Amino acid sequence: MKELKYPFDVEFIIKNKRKIKRELLEKEGLIDKKIAILGGSTTSEIKNILEIFLLNYGIKPIFYESEYNKYYEDAVFENKELDDFKPDIIYIHTTNRNLTLLPNILDDEQEILKKLDSEYGKLFQIWESLYKKFDTTIIQNNFEYPYYRILGNKDVSDIHGRINFINKLNEKIYEYANKHKNFFINDINYLSSLYGLDKWANTFYWYMYKYALEVPAIPYLAFNIANIIKSIYGKNKKAFVLDLDNTLWGGVVGDDGVNELKIGEETSTGEVYKEFQEYIKEHKKLGILLNINSKNDYEMAIAGLNHPEGVLKPDDFIIIKANWQSKNINIDDISKELNIGADSLVFVDDNPAERHIVSSSFADIGVPEIDIPENYIKIIDHNGYFEMTNFSKEDLNRNELYKDNARRSQMMSQFANYDDYLLSLHMQAEISSFKALYLERISQLTNKSNQFNLTTKRYSLSDIEAINKDDNYIKLYCKLSDIFGDNGVISVVIGEIRNKELHIDLWIMSCRVLKRNVEFTMMDELVKRAISQNIDAIYGYYFPTLKNKMVKDFYDIQGFELINEDKEGNKTYKLDIKNYKYKNNIIEVKNNE
Repeated sequence: MKELKYPFDVEFIIKNKRKIKRELLEKEGLIDKKIAILGGSTTSEIKNILEIFLLNYGIKPIFYESEYNKYYEDAVFENKELDDFKPDIIYIHTTNRNLTLLPNILDDEQEILKKLDSEYGKLFQIWESLYKKFDTTIIQNNFEYPYYRILGNKDVSDIHGRINFINKLNEKIYEYANKHKNFFINDINYLSSLYGLDKWANTFYWYMYKYALEVPAIPYLAFNIANIIKSIYGKNKKAFVLDLDNTLWGGVVGDDGVNELKIGEETSTGEVYKEFQEYIKEHKKLGILLNINSKNDYEMAIAGLNHPEGVLKPDDFIIIKANWQSKNINIDDISKELNIGADSLVFVDDNPAERHIVSSSFADIGVPEIDIPENYIKIIDHNGYFEMTNFSKEDLNRNELYKDNARRSQMMSQFANYDDYLLSLHMQAEISSFKALYLERISQLTNKSNQFNLTTKRYSLSDIEAINKDDNYIKLYCKLSDIFGDNGVISVVIGEIRNKELHIDLWIMSCRVLKRNVEFTMMDELVKRAISQNIDAIYGYYFPTLKNKMVKDFYDIQGFELINEDKEGNKTYKLDIKNYKYKNNIIEVKNNE
């Protein structure tokens, strides 16, 4: 929904939140998540606005909200309502209004350190208590600066300064975050600075309603929290699709020629575009896929990308569509060639007409409303398309993985027989029970896979850690390598053991390895595990969505019997293990257990 992307029309969002919510509840494929908000100030409007941002991301929140300023009691003491709620995520909304032991000019250094340890100790007790009770994901505000400075500029450097104290307290919170993978910082210190500290801390809203920030700032806070949550559940974008003329450089390469393009440090305009290219290049290092969609002759586009002052070069891009096709057609082709949905793309184009065509053609595609080049970075960055919570080695190497796939496609054209092509790849699979080393990647894969995902269940890292400790589950991952390189962890199966039956809760696979016999190899190994645990039958489930139609016949192909199908198309299958015929004759399997 365009009203819910940066820059916001705050007044529209606040006034129309109920109408927006009704519209968003009609979206298909919403996933339910239980979110507990433990607030040190009033949180009711935060909850309302957070809800619509999450719905916009495809997440339907069910909320528990603590009573005013009862966050400590809810976390540390027995609370049957919260215990029964069993939250998937806990958001702790504390601010500098909740700090009670701030330093003053009469304190010596030892007294200030005691106050610092006491404030941190209270937070530490909250986190540890919540982890012990729920083993869940926690989002914690850091602390924003006060809107006044008792010591003036010395407030930041002197031990008696409140800003100095808050900086040290925040550092302790960050140290905790770096040691706990299920713990995330909601950076209100940055948000309040960006918004304007005087406005953020508007005291009218505190004294009248006990909001620790002014109500018009709440959409910015809620959006930031929503970005963290959507990243945890794999709702991030995965790729840029970029225009060229007046987007990556100033000017039109076909009209002006390469030498007249505005890029580099010789002019102020050229500096703007160079910095923008540097910003995009940094995303490539994080594993964001870069692609081009430009109305241009291909040769001219390549010449422009080879400009000596340009930061981005042709080799930085996975797909370059430089032609005279309509841009929505090119977007569709790019989506298919990358084998990811258009809703995983961010289309950046200076032309509002092109943006309108693309946003009208694809639901949930990212289309930032950029205006002048000086604002390109700000608008894209503040939309939080690529919010980083956890990232793995596979993420950082994603561009190379996709380039390897392109080389595999080129090699395939040399073979008349597809099995001969697969054998030529010399594929090796490591299939094993979950290992601590890969739990983060496994969690990511469960949240990112949409097309090859039979039940579309989503698991946070804490969910995966809990399953890994539970002997009532068979849980397998698959790593795949071939002559072109290591694909990393690309498939996951989770099955729950009930008596002598195995019920498959999750079966996912990265679309990068489709049609390479991985699914048959995984099924063979799953059956072997089931036999070793005296299981007689395996039950598989298919729940249809808009994105997973490609696997609707998966269990039929694997030899399962369809035993039930309801009017929504949800299917239940059964496999008697004694009738199973092993299928893999392509991939060499290694078992490290």
